[in-house]
Amino acid sequence: MLRPVRADRRTQPPGAGAPRGIRLPLVAAAVVAAGLSAACGPSTEPVGSAAPTSASASPEPSATESAAASPESSPSVTASASAPASASATPRSASSPARAGSGAAGTPAKSSRTPAAAQPAAVPGPGYDSSADAQKLIDAALRTAKSEGRMVLLDFGANWCGNCKAADKVFGQPQTAALLGKSYQLVKIDIGGNSSANSALLRKYSPSGGTYTMPVLVVVTPSGTVRTDTHVTGNPSLTAEGINSFLRQWAS
Repeated sequence: MLRPVRADRRTQPPGAGAPRGIRLPLVAAAVVAAGLSAACGPSTEPVGSAAPTSASASPEPSATESAAASPESSPSVTASASAPASASATPRSASSPARAGSGAAGTPAKSSRTPAAAQPAAVPGPGYDSSADAQKLIDAALRTAKSEGRMVLLDFGANWCGNCKAADKVFGQPQTAALLGKSYQLVKIDIGGNSSANSALLRKYSPSGGTYTMPVLVVVTPSGTVRTDTHVTGNPSLTAEGINSFLRQWAS
């Protein structure tokens, strides 16, 4: 840039022209004047003529550059960020089993099998065991009768009693043994000896007293209630027909 030319401090008389040796050509003067104008003040050109220069110097960013500079405002970035989130949530929900399905799988199927029928009870005898604990035998018979739905038949007798031997003979017959085994728990109690405990049991289940005609047959429910006592009603016929009829009558 051209530096301004200092004016000569020496005063010259008005109208006096500069010496020829120091006159600047007209072209040089014009260049100096243009330099002074550019250095000392704004351009006198119209505003519109300067617009192209500023536009070319600092161009506006394009839409592509703006999108790359601020990715948060881009819809595609938002979609790509939300897609993995939803995809990752899907396996978690799929991996947890449904409660209804697990409940149905964990419920055991009901068995269609029916309980097996109780086996026929054993028929003791013949004869009476004088050394047996009659009270324990009765208690066990009551428990079994309750669990298997039977009655208890108490047979009070003696080994020397003829009627008791006749009854034992019928009890051993197949048809009578089948009736006994199906519907009764038979307990044989010796009252022919000197057992005061067995005599007390006789009076407990046949309390009417007096003279007892053996055998004394007493039918008792599983709860211990006496249903019938042959000391009161009298013995049935000690035949297969008579005893079988008696057994059927009090079986239920």
